Amino acid sequence: MPANALTLSAADKPSKLRLLGMPAGELVEFFENIGEKPYRAKQIMRWLYQRYVTDYAEMTDLSAALRKQLAEMTTLALPPVLKHEHSDDGTRKWLLDVGANQAIETVYIPEPDRGTLCISSQAGCALDCAFCATGYQGFNRNLTSAEILGQVVLAARELAPARITNVVFMGMGEPLANYRNVLPVAHLLLDDQAFGLSRRRVTISTAGVVPQILKLASDCNVALAVSLHAPTDDLRDKLVPINKVHPIAELLDACWKYAEGQASRSITFEYVMLDGVNDSVAQARQLVKLLRNRPAKINLIPFNAFPESEFRCSSKAAIDAFWQTLRNAGLIATIRRPRGDDIAAACGQLAGRVRDRQRVRLGDRVIGASSS
Repeated sequence: MPANALTLSAADKPSKLRLLGMPAGELVEFFENIGEKPYRAKQIMRWLYQRYVTDYAEMTDLSAALRKQLAEMTTLALPPVLKHEHSDDGTRKWLLDVGANQAIETVYIPEPDRGTLCISSQAGCALDCAFCATGYQGFNRNLTSAEILGQVVLAARELAPARITNVVFMGMGEPLANYRNVLPVAHLLLDDQAFGLSRRRVTISTAGVVPQILKLASDCNVALAVSLHAPTDDLRDKLVPINKVHPIAELLDACWKYAEGQASRSITFEYVMLDGVNDSVAQARQLVKLLRNRPAKINLIPFNAFPESEFRCSSKAAIDAFWQTLRNAGLIATIRRPRGDDIAAACGQLAGRVRDRQRVRLGDRVIGASSS
């Protein structure tokens, strides 16, 4: 194993401070507290987020004494890789150990003009969306900032010299339900001393946690994707149970307020195509009424099946007719091409491994505490 391929293990003392994912200001404060100059924070950030080095021994612009002190006090460990899969279409998926028999998944999707990394924010998900493999698994816990950003560092190192140009919080979990740990990661993805991505290349996806959408608008206005999936409250209540808490009108109002200050001036609405459920031309017309003359893009997603699912993907004819109805009404709409479905890495298929699940009450299914 290379010296810089440090990962979390039983040898890492819980008392060690995790610098990975620490906000830049806190990192400066840490170095000042141990008697070092503030610029040490920038040095560490460049090693971590631009060279993907997690072994202090390799950080040659730090003194030997400081490197020894940091190794004793802190850790830069990444989640260990349990499994690494390659799809026929070039998509790659990592199964990562986050302790206590929990595992998450991270996916890289290469395209001619970009490389998109899809990262997880929770072990499982409590929102219980009816068509999602992650929701079916249930929920165990939020990931820490170190565990979230560790996915980016690990993937960037393994993919080099290929580059990650876009990062999307569309893996396991509801990012806005883990706001406290997701926000520092988003800031570091944008920070020129870290990953230096533009706001348009960092996307946070949500099923509709309205208060946090409004908070994110002022805290870190990155691109926003909203899992809509239905044009009416009656249907969305069944597919996306958080709709019972924040119905469509409230959600859309928050979206338009968010768009007012957003760099790209538009919100992406994700709409998974479910055969005979939400894919009729009449439902497309209802969607038009919701989104016409608004800063909206619609991303139609052919449903990707998983073993426990009760749904089927809409036919190509139904998807095309739905798309054409939106386009004829003047809306911007695209059909997502499935990627990585041969390794269960496509949208909605990420399941990881979630054990000792907490009870989920948002949806029609109630997932009891389980050790299986």
